[in-house]
Amino acid sequence: MEGPFIRIEDTGEVVPLRPEITTIGRGRGVDIRLTDPSVSRLHAEFVRRGPYLYVVDLGLSRNGTRVNGRPIARRVLDDGDVVSFGAARGRIGGVPREDFAPEIELRRAAAPELTRREVDVLTSLCRPALSDEAFVAPATAREIADDLVVTEAAVKQHLLRLYQKFRIPEGTNRRTRLANEVVALGLVRPTPVVPPQRAAGAPEPQTASSTTANRRAS
Repeated sequence: MEGPFIRIEDTGEVVPLRPEITTIGRGRGVDIRLTDPSVSRLHAEFVRRGPYLYVVDLGLSRNGTRVNGRPIARRVLDDGDVVSFGAARGRIGGVPREDFAPEIELRRAAAPELTRREVDVLTSLCRPALSDEAFVAPATAREIADDLVVTEAAVKQHLLRLYQKFRIPEGTNRRTRLANEVVALGLVRPTPVVPPQRAAGAPEPQTASSTTANRRAS
């Protein structure tokens, strides 16, 4: 087989990787589907750039992605590397060997300059992905429009400019790839949920034990 491929450990299936981007996960719309429940519906993607291949964890799974047992966010792959998606594993093959192949993670690009409205759009886009769910897709253009009280057409124009600013190439799961890049750069972070404070003078909530104690006292 010519070109990079992954051999799935559980089944022995050999799957060639696409020329640019190959998505992997448990969902029906991915290029390589894994059935293990520890795998997110959209878990990671393989990216080919010339002779190089790297894997990107999309940051939407609690179980993460590992290369040779080491947790990664984005990592250049070499022939023979074992990539784990949750509990599922596969071995990479067909990658041209070099005399020197450093085991490094790709440096993240500097964040582009953003307008206030673009920050609002990105925050709304990423909000579902930063929830406590094991996987929640980023918000749609319609959902962002409803959140920001603007038209869907305006949101789509903002997204097109953001794709250009963050250099997100055309293809499948473009919104997810943008959200992943934004979260990876730390531009959008989860907002801690603060429990509502009890109003002054309000009685403490009673537990079963405290209720029993009150009955005995009376």
